[in-house]
Amino acid sequence: MATSSIPILVKNDPWLEPYTGEINDRIKRFKDRKKELEKKYGSLDDFARGYEYLGFNYDKKQKGWWYREWAPAADSLYLIGDFNDWNRETCPLTKGDDGIWEVFLSDKDYKGKLVHEGAVKVQITGANGTNDRIPAYAKYVTQDEQTYDFTARLWDPEKPYKWTDKKYTSADSYKNPYIYECHVGMAQEKEGVGTYREFADTLLPKIKEQGYNAIQVMAIQEHPYYGSFGYHVSNFFAPSSRFGTPYDLKYLVDQAHSMGIAVIMDIVHSHAVKNLAEGLNEYDGSDDHYFHPGGRGFHSQWDSKLFNYGKEEVLRFLLSNVKYWLEEFHMDGFRYDGVTSMLYFHHGDISFDHYEKYFRDTDWDVLTYFQLANTLIKDIKEDAIVIAEDMSGMPGLCRPVKEGGMGFDFRLAMGIPDYWIKVLKHKTDEEWSIHEMWDVLSNRRYGERTIAYAESHDQALVGDKSIAFWLMDKEMYTHMHVDYDSLIIDRGIALHKLIRLFTLALGGEGWLNFIGNEFGHPEWVDFPREGNDWSYKYARRQWSLQEHPDLKYKFLYNFGADMVKMANDHEIVAALPAKQMNMDEDNKAIIFERNNLIFAFNFSPTNSVPDYRFKVPGSGKYKIILNSDSAEYGGFDRIDDEMIYPTVTLFGEHFLSVYLPSRVVLVLEKQ
Repeated sequence: MATSSIPILVKNDPWLEPYTGEINDRIKRFKDRKKELEKKYGSLDDFARGYEYLGFNYDKKQKGWWYREWAPAADSLYLIGDFNDWNRETCPLTKGDDGIWEVFLSDKDYKGKLVHEGAVKVQITGANGTNDRIPAYAKYVTQDEQTYDFTARLWDPEKPYKWTDKKYTSADSYKNPYIYECHVGMAQEKEGVGTYREFADTLLPKIKEQGYNAIQVMAIQEHPYYGSFGYHVSNFFAPSSRFGTPYDLKYLVDQAHSMGIAVIMDIVHSHAVKNLAEGLNEYDGSDDHYFHPGGRGFHSQWDSKLFNYGKEEVLRFLLSNVKYWLEEFHMDGFRYDGVTSMLYFHHGDISFDHYEKYFRDTDWDVLTYFQLANTLIKDIKEDAIVIAEDMSGMPGLCRPVKEGGMGFDFRLAMGIPDYWIKVLKHKTDEEWSIHEMWDVLSNRRYGERTIAYAESHDQALVGDKSIAFWLMDKEMYTHMHVDYDSLIIDRGIALHKLIRLFTLALGGEGWLNFIGNEFGHPEWVDFPREGNDWSYKYARRQWSLQEHPDLKYKFLYNFGADMVKMANDHEIVAALPAKQMNMDEDNKAIIFERNNLIFAFNFSPTNSVPDYRFKVPGSGKYKIILNSDSAEYGGFDRIDDEMIYPTVTLFGEHFLSVYLPSRVVLVLEKQ
């Protein structure tokens, strides 16, 4: 085979050589599809302007509103709403050859009737009968608090939002990401739903205080069931009205940018809610519209519908959705949900123990969609941050499209939190293997950046336990006062700090924390549902615990903030992977170097070593810049942080000697 026909992805990973043809096919399919769309629409960007053509759009020249809807199998469409007193006959749409229906509503006829936030729906008659539906490209949708019915609202404010973020760039966050995963609705302490503005005014300063340079915001796209965490989307272009208006969301993004914080949106293109009244299911009356027909179009585990990524109008809908959030709301990127489920017809329900499994039962239309989406994203915003939630380890997921990859910037290290839970659940402290810990945390695909995290929302949900809860459980309710001694709490606080820093420093090229986990939030997340009598008690974050001077939660928060600031200042995750310096199974000590800092961990429950000596690359003097045993972090102050540690030379090699107490991590910097 000629060298020129071997993709870069294969050159960089010889294990992929048997699949050279498949990877070349990835590149060809992308090029062919992009060329086809460019020929028809002018450019990929023009193709992704579907929201400027479909749905409601004002025509300044003709002075009126166009409303368009793609519904090829429908028999008739009628626009209804406040503007025509919900008359089902006055506004019929006309069908075009491309399956797109349209109607023009002139100012002459509807001036003063078709108004900002006026209620609208579309009545669609098809094979499934006559149904009132929400326009597919609706940009604002509200839910009745009593009946839970959804209604689209015309979003036509008198004045556009005035952005103040012209000079903001997400370049620093892209290079050195420290991500705070959060949910606007449950971010406040009150037993109720928080708002975009409350989040911007009360939580963003706290996130900034902790040193994070990005937030990953969940549940932004409108969804009928609050407890779905936003993962059963019904209205893809509408910011959830539970938290406020589109203006309020823009205010949140604007405020974040003013603090140097990038906003990464959880985007759900992996599936959609199956509801007819609120969503896209059987929209034109057929089972073969936005989604695959039959079983292929239904995700049995998620009870939701699956898109047909090969259809041109579905592709336009999804790519337009990407462009819309970037352009209209100044989002700085996306965390793509359910990537593994999207990539394979079996939705990832196998073990990926051989390379051939990445090329079997793979949905090539999805690969092409990702390549197009990531190309579009980077064309719009060069420093956008695009993260894939993938547990399969698909080769090339985070490599450029031209190399045979899919163009993501990062993948989530989903195996790391699973590993920590397994260790905490099944092993005593004495059984922890430092070699296993090193292997799990350092094992990632070469050349593909990873976001490391010890826990996310998945581990905080009811039915599971956060790391703090695994470590301290019910003791957190009785012994978190600073005056109460508890061996369980002492152990929990110590290991909570070690696990977080070990994961951050070793596990990837980015760091993520879920809201509240930084201070060991004592309870799970459980949204209002029938099983808890529709309570908001657990769908909130109790910041007063962290802020109370007499409670130990402050220790975890202080350490988390200083840990992130230290790592950010020294660009730890932007650096090359860590280099192992010392492994000591007897004392459960691990020492490694990353970006010229030395990380010395002692995971032993009992062994404190007064003169722990280890090799360092050269001579010099070192100083501790972070010490988990400090009293301000709930430690025992066994170490003097002001000490200077000079190296000693023995037999031509350089050594450093420190006091390394049990369950402590020290970070040292050369002076």
